[in-house]
Amino acid sequence: MSRRILVLAGDGIGPEIVAEAVRVLERLREAHGLDVALEEGLVGGAAVDATGSPLPEATLEAARRADAVLLGAVGGPKWDGLPRERRPERGLLGLRKGLGLFANLRPAILYPELADASTLRPEVVSGLDLVIVRELTGGIYFGEPRGIRTRPDGVREGYNTEVYAEDEIERIARVAFETARRRARRLCSVDKANVLESSELWREVVTRVGAEYPDVELSHMYVDNAAMQLVRAPKQFDVVVTTNMFGDILSDCAAMLTGSIGMLPSASLNAEGRGMYEPIHGSAPDIAGKGVANPLATILSVAMMLRHSLDEPELAARVERAVGRVLAQGLRTPDIAVPGEPTVGTREMGEAVVAALDG
Repeated sequence: MSRRILVLAGDGIGPEIVAEAVRVLERLREAHGLDVALEEGLVGGAAVDATGSPLPEATLEAARRADAVLLGAVGGPKWDGLPRERRPERGLLGLRKGLGLFANLRPAILYPELADASTLRPEVVSGLDLVIVRELTGGIYFGEPRGIRTRPDGVREGYNTEVYAEDEIERIARVAFETARRRARRLCSVDKANVLESSELWREVVTRVGAEYPDVELSHMYVDNAAMQLVRAPKQFDVVVTTNMFGDILSDCAAMLTGSIGMLPSASLNAEGRGMYEPIHGSAPDIAGKGVANPLATILSVAMMLRHSLDEPELAARVERAVGRVLAQGLRTPDIAVPGEPTVGTREMGEAVVAALDG
């Protein structure tokens, strides 16, 4: 029986980069035995324009039926003036919550051919291969109470609540320890336990879970130091586990170590292994429609989908090798090109990856 993939192109450059990822899926289906059925849906600003909601009920139901979801990007200045509940980003948060996608895996791997594209010296970043495990459905992005209120003195203030329960911390910690066990058996837990009670509990629970994984070396680091260490000596990290907000920030920092945020895929998984796969970058409305966006993070997200939700590790490796081949051939979109280097567009990069799949 065919596995079902829901394709949500979204906004901005989303339709352009997703089109190339779909082209990869179609080639795998035609020539390499991948048995999948693709369905399209609306989310984000495109859904607001069509239905008035950033996450139509039909999209959420289709996502729940699917074995995996492929997402492009959501948002843009066009919708910034809408009430918060109707903004495109609420559709993304709604998908994460509605599907129970609590574990976000964000690998940061520097392809050897892109060492010069990083803003750090090649000797600092060459050989980089780390994974950030981000808790995705708790913390300050979902905590209540939240809002904007007016104090008795007439001054407005915004407030949000950082909340983590023991069971939320425990389940993301287990994902991180299991991930570390499959790699170099080193896990760094990032928090702010010196000032935040939620981080005190985070550190306590992660340490307790760590006792069940004596073969994994556990360390702890404050988030401000972790940000500094990522740019000072990033190869000291193998697997990092952290909260929703800290993971959001640190993974974007890690993205630049690889040459471009356009190179980083992600997988958001629930307890059953079903997931949503997307590049970690945004909708980039400034370049939308110009055909210059880098589709490689989205294509590499397909590889993560094949590995984590579709149980197709050999096809996942085929996609990853294809990306390596096109980079070795010298193809570069503008974001990963050094000054003066010739560049290709979104479509040409996608076509090159499809061609390299058969190699």
